[in-house]
Amino acid sequence: MDYELRRKDRQPVHDGGILTLYEDLMELPGGREEKWDFVHHKHGGGACAVPVLSDGRILLVRQYRPMVDRETLELPAGTRENPEEDSSITAARELREETGRSAGLLTFLCRIDSMPAWCDETTDIYLAQELSEPEEQLLDDAEEIRLEAFTLQDLLVRIFRGEIRDGKTVAGILAYAVMRHG
Repeated sequence: MDYELRRKDRQPVHDGGILTLYEDLMELPGGREEKWDFVHHKHGGGACAVPVLSDGRILLVRQYRPMVDRETLELPAGTRENPEEDSSITAARELREETGRSAGLLTFLCRIDSMPAWCDETTDIYLAQELSEPEEQLLDDAEEIRLEAFTLQDLLVRIFRGEIRDGKTVAGILAYAVMRHG
């Protein structure tokens, strides 16, 4: 399908360590022009894991997120070290750092575009099974993470009550639920 919407120009506004903010000049259908913000993720994005314990519960991290000024429940996740890093390596590293566990089996579930209207970040989601016994977490200086385990049913209820709103976490839990139940 041919679209009339097109980018006429792109100018960098801010160049950060992981993200670059651009101002795009867009031509809309009918010829009118608008300026749009666009965020480029220099590493392409990241990965997360759905860690399933031997009893079937799913391990999540609880942490305070200043951008939304509240605690969130999330799957362990992080950004790629560089654009060439295989996302399974990212998922395994973040699982180990945030939970202190390693996965004996890591299976790709899905890829999501985090915010395709204005950002090119993607997140690959993996199922992490055959988890090792917990070791010490390897947290970054800015991370204060508590681990909590939930049944799949409890997580689904929390999603539909609006208690879990993080996109990668919602997508990961729902993908696991569909995979598990066919």
